[in-house]
Amino acid sequence: MKYVIIGGVAGGATAAARIRRNTEKAEIILFEKGEYISYANCGLPYYIGGVISDRERLFVQTPEAFARRFRVDVRTASEVTAIDVSRKEVTVRTSAGGEYVEAYDKLLLSPGASPVRPPLPGIDSRGIFTLRNVQDTDRIKDYVRQHQVRRALVVGGGFIGLEMAENLQHVGAEVAVVEMAAQVMGPIDFSMAALVHEHLLQKGVKLYLEQAVESFEETVSGVTVKFKSGITIETDLVILSIGVRAETSLASAAGLELGEMKGIRVNDYLQTSDESVYAVGDAIEFPHPLTGKPWLNFLAGPANRQARIVADNMVFGNKTRYEGAIGTAIAKVFDQTVASTGLPAKRLLQLGIPYLSATIHSGSHAGYYPGALQMAIKITFSPDGGKLYGAQIVGYDGVDKRIDEYAMVIKRGGTVYDLMELEHAYAPPFSSAKDPVAVSGYVAGNILNGKMNPLYWRDLKTADLNRVTLVDVRTPDEYALGGIDGAVNVPLDELRERLAELPLDKPVWVYCGVGLRGYLASNILRENGYDVRNLIGGLKTYKAAVNPVLLPDASEGVCVQNSSGTCCASQEEKVPVARIVRVDACGIQCPGPILKLKKSMEQLRPGECLEIRATDAGFPRDAEAWCRVTGNRFVSAQTENGTYIVRVEKATPCAMEVSLPDSTAKGKTFILFSDDLDKALATFVLANGAAATGEKVTIFFTFWGLNAIKKTEKPKVEKDWLGKMFGMMLPSDSMKLKLSKMNMGGMGARMMRHIMKRKGIDSLESLRRQAIENGVEFIACQMSMDVMGVKKEELLDHVTIGGVATYMGRAEEANVNLFI
Repeated sequence: MKYVIIGGVAGGATAAARIRRNTEKAEIILFEKGEYISYANCGLPYYIGGVISDRERLFVQTPEAFARRFRVDVRTASEVTAIDVSRKEVTVRTSAGGEYVEAYDKLLLSPGASPVRPPLPGIDSRGIFTLRNVQDTDRIKDYVRQHQVRRALVVGGGFIGLEMAENLQHVGAEVAVVEMAAQVMGPIDFSMAALVHEHLLQKGVKLYLEQAVESFEETVSGVTVKFKSGITIETDLVILSIGVRAETSLASAAGLELGEMKGIRVNDYLQTSDESVYAVGDAIEFPHPLTGKPWLNFLAGPANRQARIVADNMVFGNKTRYEGAIGTAIAKVFDQTVASTGLPAKRLLQLGIPYLSATIHSGSHAGYYPGALQMAIKITFSPDGGKLYGAQIVGYDGVDKRIDEYAMVIKRGGTVYDLMELEHAYAPPFSSAKDPVAVSGYVAGNILNGKMNPLYWRDLKTADLNRVTLVDVRTPDEYALGGIDGAVNVPLDELRERLAELPLDKPVWVYCGVGLRGYLASNILRENGYDVRNLIGGLKTYKAAVNPVLLPDASEGVCVQNSSGTCCASQEEKVPVARIVRVDACGIQCPGPILKLKKSMEQLRPGECLEIRATDAGFPRDAEAWCRVTGNRFVSAQTENGTYIVRVEKATPCAMEVSLPDSTAKGKTFILFSDDLDKALATFVLANGAAATGEKVTIFFTFWGLNAIKKTEKPKVEKDWLGKMFGMMLPSDSMKLKLSKMNMGGMGARMMRHIMKRKGIDSLESLRRQAIENGVEFIACQMSMDVMGVKKEELLDHVTIGGVATYMGRAEEANVNLFI
């Protein structure tokens, strides 16, 4: 029996070796149009970046060694140009230009895929490359050696594109990534990709999302790249990582059937429309095990499995069926590991398949054992029975073994309940007693059985918060560092005693840092008769998903890091400190790290420095915010293999006073007499603008202006009949304020709020909160409160009570006084 194989990399070489292991009597000829066979194409980016220093380590087998060991006739630099299935012959062109015909009994096609290279103007310019094989790698490596590559642009934010971004930074280039979609890493959902965006920005990668390349132009200094949006950037090197296409031209010309995805159509035995011809790898399409629809799967693992199956079927007859692949993939992105398997939520939505999802944030192993790192896990599953559809993980350590567990459950048709039953090996250095895989199953189970009603980040982002009560159940210290506009802070441990503050006639939405405390709060509220939903993934998922990735030129204050992950230091950072105290907060969930920072700083003397390590990606931002609030000096932040290292210097009392707004400086005072929505908006816009300059700002609320600072949810207070009458006639809170012109029975105010929201303009309530955070002083006129029957308990907590003398004192210190 004579077997001819076209393609000598993953599928072809594996099949040839398996055929030989099955029989010593076969004649096996392997054609490869390139110079090399069986090489590690997944390792090519790491050779370019110098992580793999020895080029020879890329080659699993040389043609000579492979031929000798397996008695295979290996013919490199030999391109098969035609197949005649009726005569069972292939036409071969040699590197010298000659042609000959080779007969076969059975033929295997493993031609792989070719990189997409769109016909854009200037795409053939010097310095523009694709990466698919060893020859491409050598060209890129030589170009980097011969030219001073200070800037590199990667077109395409997929797995290979981001691996190239990291490795180009290893060789000293400043790297930018341009991606047409709103996210990198297409196989995962946006909320998970947002965590990757944060990490890329921390590593100094410039992200151009939702941008498409229009043209390239070769210049003396490199390449000018123009986007369709009009943005133009200069770079020294361009890597095209837009995607690949199944290489089917040979099969198509031979009359073999292609499928609806334009891949080679094969049956369960990997046999083409011609019974003597089989095919494997990137060039074939095969039904997805979950959807039954054909798809193209460009991964090495399935290609090698297909090669083993097809070799058995070619030798022993069609006995082994291929079960299909679900797209299990993993990639290293700087310090992060990103993995996915099965179907993400966005794909299920496209297919019209009903689904639910659960997102958790867990440690890679027991938090009390050193080195625990955070991982975010999202799973998708059927609302009817809990069949597991997909899983995605963004983390640092232990991602690979977890994604493989999810893949096995999915391929076996398992459910989220199977995740609970998986028996995990446990010891503190490796896992937790409740492994993250099991925890994701528990959360999904709680959703399915109605124990927890999920609130997803998209629902919250687009919701009308006037119709719900949004409750932040974190601690007051966490709440002070920022949360979601419109939320009230009722810490979990105070919730049972403060239930009366939450109305029963509106749904209550709760959130915490990562979702756990929100779940506990939802249990308490549900048992007390509330209609409650818990934000899945907590504030960590929500903030990552809703925070926009600004175009690099539009970004302000972006911390660009060098290859070691250290922030570009200011001159202030280089000032020596008296003593450094090191604290480990790794493995601690929020609010642990920031509370540990606060407590540790209390023990330091002025001038001493605290270095705190944490695995919470949001900790550097929280620490910087804490320093702004307290007046301590934020020295630096850096990342190191998934650990965030922050340094903070304890300021002297005098330094704290200097760093905080100067209360003796000439300030601004405003009197808000009106309760018209437009005038209240103008007041807070002006107040925030003045506060941004560091000046002291005071707003004196009198008469109708008191309505702008009323709580939405007010406690019951005792009032006389006049107070009750005023309460019935006056707006109950700022959401009921009217426009001074064109109010049209309230329609105008609603239109105003709608337009502001659509255009991304802060609401009155958001501006008011910003004013509080900026240190603007709110003073309510005592006399006006007495006349109008307004009680202090009805006003915002930050409001102080004062009279005319108080206002006149502030006015005396100010150089601007406005009456509105």
